[in-house]
Amino acid sequence: MSMGFSLAATRLFAVMVALLVATGLAVVHEHELPSYHYGASIPVECMNRSSETGEHIENAAHEIQWVPFPVCNETGKPLEFYYGVEDEQNCTIAMVSDPFFHLLEFYIHHDAPLSCRLPARPQPHVQQVVGEEPPPQEYIPLVFALAGTLQLSHMHISTRLNVLIHSTPKPHIQPRDSGVLDSATAYSTSPRAAHIAGSFTRRLVIGDPLPLSFSVRWFPTPALPKVAGKVEWSGMGGHVYASTVFYSLLSFCAGAVVSGAYFFGSVLPRRLRARRLGAATPFGYGLNGVGSGWGYQKRNVD
Repeated sequence: MSMGFSLAATRLFAVMVALLVATGLAVVHEHELPSYHYGASIPVECMNRSSETGEHIENAAHEIQWVPFPVCNETGKPLEFYYGVEDEQNCTIAMVSDPFFHLLEFYIHHDAPLSCRLPARPQPHVQQVVGEEPPPQEYIPLVFALAGTLQLSHMHISTRLNVLIHSTPKPHIQPRDSGVLDSATAYSTSPRAAHIAGSFTRRLVIGDPLPLSFSVRWFPTPALPKVAGKVEWSGMGGHVYASTVFYSLLSFCAGAVVSGAYFFGSVLPRRLRARRLGAATPFGYGLNGVGSGWGYQKRNVD
């Protein structure tokens, strides 16, 4: 009986050790997965689509085929964003080919979305354990909502886009903090401003360059800032611009001038008229018992 109990206890102990080892390995792998650091480049990949039908293209394994975003003239590389960096980025596509022009027609007419993705974290570089699969690469979707109008021979496309990227919530946000992407979105702005000079709506035909402008903003949590609430922050940290300092100083100086003019022009003359010199002394008595001087009451000496 005791031997059977001992054998069962040994087997149970072995099972528990195996579970602990497996759990420990999983935890180690989770901690070993890398995070983005401030300024790290994040490449943009987009779904490969047919220019004839707009349908997505699959690879030999019947998986959706992803291709890099078109090359930007400014950098000589496909479009990429930088972790935590809020900036205005320009990406000029050198020439709109015939297939790309038809894809833009699908995107603007909303027959097919410009579906892209961002790696949620950098490519993991972990030591693979024998018999284990490496951790899969995580992605978050990024859909560009392009706006514009289609004509028979050309199109008008809004080339300025806002890009909002959220990272996973962290207890503290530092200027050079690290993190993992949570979600993202992008959309055109001012799509009906073609008649305004200097607007970001462009007339486009096959063979033209396509200048895109991205206004990128980062948020440290999945939540957006509250306009009328208590939570107010801007992206990965506060921003102080020269215009903000100028208007703050201007407001301070204007307030000081108005306050000084009111005090010296109204308050002070009114007080001087209402009280004689010394009447406001903190002592209750003046010379000879008259409350009009600075000092104690004079004592009578016999």
